[in-house]
Amino acid sequence: METKTKLYTDGACLGNPGAGGWASILYFKSHKKILCGNEADTTNNRMELTAVIKGLSALTRPVNVTIITDSKYVMNGIDKWIANWKKNNWKTSNKNSVKNKDLWLQLDSLCKIHQVDWQWIKGHSGHAENEECDHLAQEEARKIQTAAST
Repeated sequence: METKTKLYTDGACLGNPGAGGWASILYFKSHKKILCGNEADTTNNRMELTAVIKGLSALTRPVNVTIITDSKYVMNGIDKWIANWKKNNWKTSNKNSVKNKDLWLQLDSLCKIHQVDWQWIKGHSGHAENEECDHLAQEEARKIQTAAST
C-alpha cells in the first residue's frame, strides 16, 4: 500500500430531512482534492455517509487512508454495528430495518479496497479541515435549498 492518505469529511442538512450537502477533502503528499455535492431531500446522516463514500470513491488505487470525521454515526456504524446488522439480516438490535442500508453497503465495499483507519474529531471545535468541510457542506445545502425555492 501507498503513503498515507487523509480524508476529511462532513455532511450538513438544512432541516432533517431537508436540503443537504456533503464535502470531502483528500490529502495525498502535497496534493489536496476537494469534492462536494448536494441532494434536495435527504438527512444529515445520509450526507455524512455520502461524504465518506465520495471521498473513498475518488481514490484511484488501494491506499492506506485515515478518515477524519465528526460523525460518530458513521464511525460506529462501520466499526461496531455493521457486523451485527449483516448477521441479523440488516436489522437493528430492536429488530428495525437499518436506515441507509444502500449507503452502508457502498461504504463497506469501499472499506474492503483500502486500509482504513478512523479518527473522530469534535465538530465545530476549530479543526481547520473539519471547519472547511463543514463550510463547504453547508454551502452545498444552501445551493440546493435556494434552487428549490426559485
